[in-house]
Amino acid sequence: MSADWNAVATVHSEGYRDARKILAAYGRVRPAAFFNVLTITAEDPLALLDQLDQLAAAQPGIMNFISRVVPAKAAFDFSSREAFERQAREVVLAWAPDLRGKSFYVRMHRRGLGEILESRAEERFIADVLLDATREMGEPARISFEDPDVVLSIETVGDRAGLSFWTREDLRRYPFLRPD
Repeated sequence: MSADWNAVATVHSEGYRDARKILAAYGRVRPAAFFNVLTITAEDPLALLDQLDQLAAAQPGIMNFISRVVPAKAAFDFSSREAFERQAREVVLAWAPDLRGKSFYVRMHRRGLGEILESRAEERFIADVLLDATREMGEPARISFEDPDVVLSIETVGDRAGLSFWTREDLRRYPFLRPD
């Protein structure tokens, strides 16, 4: 089921075909094996945010087709919970300096592999890794679900995960990120 995607989109049922056409302008779009989920392989997944933002400003109706789009700042394949946690830990530890002294929470959107991963447990695992790392740096981060400084997003489609983090400003600027 794995593919080399670096962004995930969820689309509205009635706009599935239109959403695919819109997103195809930014990379290779493929249907996932999950209802109304598309994967995107973009040359620059983070540029996708600005490109969609500009398109939505010029043609606001496109958001009638697209529910959310989440580019991955890091992506990897995994075959077990242990492999997922090892690789996710490595990714988020590199981001820990950016979270020192800040509020955050982790949100996982898991599609498939429920027998391997449990979303809430993995969210807690990643949060604990970051809390421990920032505490060791002398500027502990804290969990907050009310207007946090940062939201860490984990998207999985089958046996591939994409991780990213978004600041409060990113979430306000790009409403299609929708972490919850």
